[in-house]
Amino acid sequence: MKVKRLVIPFISGLALSALFAASTMAAEESDPTKEQFIPVLTYKTGPFAAGGSGQAGGWEDYMALLNLRDGGINGIKFVWEECDFGYNTERGVECYERLKGKGLKGAPVFQPMSTGVTYALMERSAADNIPLLFIGYGRTDATNGRVFPWGFPAITNYWNQSTVKLRFIAKREGGEDKLKGMKIVNLHLKHPYGIETIPVWDAMAEKFGFEVTHIPVPWPGIDQKSLWLQIRKIQPDYVINRNWGVSCTVPLREAKRMGFPRDKIIGVWWCGSEEDVIPAGSAAKGYITTNFSGVGTDYPVIEAIFDNVYGVMKGNIASSRVGTVIYNRGVASAIIIAEAIHIAHKKFGVGPVGGTEFRWAMENFDLTSERIAELGATGLVPPFKLSCDDHEGSGKAQFQQWDGSKWVQIESWMEPYSEITKPMIAASSAQYAKEKGITPRCGLD
Repeated sequence: MKVKRLVIPFISGLALSALFAASTMAAEESDPTKEQFIPVLTYKTGPFAAGGSGQAGGWEDYMALLNLRDGGINGIKFVWEECDFGYNTERGVECYERLKGKGLKGAPVFQPMSTGVTYALMERSAADNIPLLFIGYGRTDATNGRVFPWGFPAITNYWNQSTVKLRFIAKREGGEDKLKGMKIVNLHLKHPYGIETIPVWDAMAEKFGFEVTHIPVPWPGIDQKSLWLQIRKIQPDYVINRNWGVSCTVPLREAKRMGFPRDKIIGVWWCGSEEDVIPAGSAAKGYITTNFSGVGTDYPVIEAIFDNVYGVMKGNIASSRVGTVIYNRGVASAIIIAEAIHIAHKKFGVGPVGGTEFRWAMENFDLTSERIAELGATGLVPPFKLSCDDHEGSGKAQFQQWDGSKWVQIESWMEPYSEITKPMIAASSAQYAKEKGITPRCGLD
């Protein structure tokens, strides 16, 4: 299908976001029993504003779609409030505290939108009985729901993503046996988010016999010349680009300058947006990244957003960004939240959903291929199922390549090496349980 883009000035995006959020809340404020409050932590300011604004735009546009087209969920309309924390962990915690009590039953869920904020909120949210939903980021061992009842790294976590990258490399090179003796550089931001995957790369190197070198990128990662001198000396077969924001773009320029092929750079999904590659110009062509959502506008749900939201001038971001990688990721996360509310309504009755009800819905979550098709989101999100034990549900990732003007999917959903990650997750979460005096639930260890 071909989607017609509406022309809305870029500068209207942020204004529309604030205006629509405010007007939506005002319109429904008279009857809180018909409102579903959703807190929106975002960073439309600061060094990573492009990512934060894109995610929030897709998330809010999907809630707007359900309100405008369907009258909400079972007559319960979404209302939301943004809190911009500028990708600053302390401010993210302040946003949580400011928004957690709003709505008839309080906030049903928070998306921390940062690994640092995820770690900072883990114990607070558990004490407050509010689930944290961190899709494709955050604390990996929260996959174990027996120890982390209130944390949901749904769809996939960082460790599984890393193993899928290695599986992809093995496939490209002709088999797992080709990994032996290979050299891989893990170029990672010197930040909790950046160091999260060091243990799993070490475990894979030991299992498959390749050499991994971890090279930290000092924040904010604008100057990486000396690091690429190290990389040139190592002469790796592949470089893992685990940066964020502008530091995602710098390696592409440095690689071109040194003659390193961009199709041998495999990026984390947070280095896989249009905002990461367009500034690099021709240096980005051929670059490959993971993704856990679909790319482009060729989805019925995106067409519905254009028709029902932008068609009545209620969009929450510049229309030119609809269908971009980060935007689609926001839509995907909103689909998951909305589906959890559907599930909660079936169990607890129609009305605003609170944190305890939302958690039950997430632990009984089953997004099937058939349901995804009904939502017009086939290919945008993968089927997955959660449980009390398993708060991730999939672990799969797909791959996309920049052709110089757009992202092209080159590999559909690939399985992780769960035989590597499951024992690591069990050990890490068991250590956490021991330190915090937590008795695992959902059965015995």
